[in-house]
Amino acid sequence: MALLFVGYSVIFALALQPMTLSEILQTTYPLPVASLDKVLALAEYVELPQGTTLFRDDQLAQHIYVVQRGLARAFARRADREVTFWFSSVGAVLVSIRGYTEQAVSYETIELLEDSGLFRINTHALQQLYHTDVHVANWGRVMVERVWLQTEQQLIARQFRTAEERYAELLEQNPHLVQRVALGHIASYLGITQVTLSRVRTKLK
Repeated sequence: MALLFVGYSVIFALALQPMTLSEILQTTYPLPVASLDKVLALAEYVELPQGTTLFRDDQLAQHIYVVQRGLARAFARRADREVTFWFSSVGAVLVSIRGYTEQAVSYETIELLEDSGLFRINTHALQQLYHTDVHVANWGRVMVERVWLQTEQQLIARQFRTAEERYAELLEQNPHLVQRVALGHIASYLGITQVTLSRVRTKLK
């Protein structure tokens, strides 16, 4: 499953200011300077335009991405629609967990919603580093743990929170998101139709 982590809440507070790769990596799990330098050496900075697909649901993912600036979303394709799972911005680490752990194709597709700057790291090279540096291996373990924690929290929110509660939390933690993302994507993320979203927005106003 292709997912991200930037924190512990179901709806993450998306950062607005660009961050260095060192800052982002150290937020996940503090690394000694020597270990941090090894990870930094694997990273390649890329500028990619809006609409670029980072992970596809029919291809094996070869990299992880760290968002330096910009915005992305993950979605799954259904017969007649796309179901959005999350949005990610500055500080997010994007990884296909299925490709990362099983060397299999992702369940989801991740695309950029804005022109973005990202750090790209080859998954195989990173996993090879795990064998020689325990600190980097611990960083990778914490990364995966946070991904699964986020997945669990999101599933719980979908089951036990109303659409109004989920949208209110979205506004509280990420008020700028409604100006940056199409309402159709937001409605899909909340698990409701655009008509229902319009009613919720009107009620909360």
